[in-house]
Amino acid sequence: MRHEIVEKNVGLLAILILVVISFGGLAEIVPLFFQKETTTPIEGLKPLTALELEGRDIYIREGCVGCHSQMIRPFRAETERYGHYSVAGEFVYDHPFLWGSKRTGPDLARVGGRYSDAWHRAHLYNPRDVVPESKMPEYPWLFANTLDGEGTAQKMSAMRHLGVPYTDEEIAGAKQQVRGQQEITALIAYLQQLGTVLKDTR
Repeated sequence: MRHEIVEKNVGLLAILILVVISFGGLAEIVPLFFQKETTTPIEGLKPLTALELEGRDIYIREGCVGCHSQMIRPFRAETERYGHYSVAGEFVYDHPFLWGSKRTGPDLARVGGRYSDAWHRAHLYNPRDVVPESKMPEYPWLFANTLDGEGTAQKMSAMRHLGVPYTDEEIAGAKQQVRGQQEITALIAYLQQLGTVLKDTR
């Protein structure tokens, strides 16, 4: 009898469904906050430099995460193509995470060091110069735009509040490190460090 009341009342049914999903989600998510492997940085992990942090923001601004994931799943087809599967300890300093789920282009979780800076510059200026079948758009304005570093220290301070261990010296020197650099240089600096801490055991 009670289940009929619920089934015939759409509003009540919707509320109860949300309650069940919420409890289920909490049961899955909350324990992760207390597991060492999800909250402890892997050995050798360091916060992004000021230039890399600006490059990451350019990566976000240009929508790169819309076509490139940064998470290799532990399947043979993925590890053979991209390298060691991703582990939670690699991302503890990432705010927000850029795992993504769309792979119009390849996963970039282990792209750091695979190509030279010159290759990245050519690829970002006109992707078809190095990958003729590429669908990736061109980014020529990254070569014209320069960074002034005005907001970099504030970004690093905000990240420190989120648990990223930036020192006072790193924050104080952020503007000087970034000022006058081309956006393309910052973006490549960010790409070149991706996935370089966790060594591939293949």
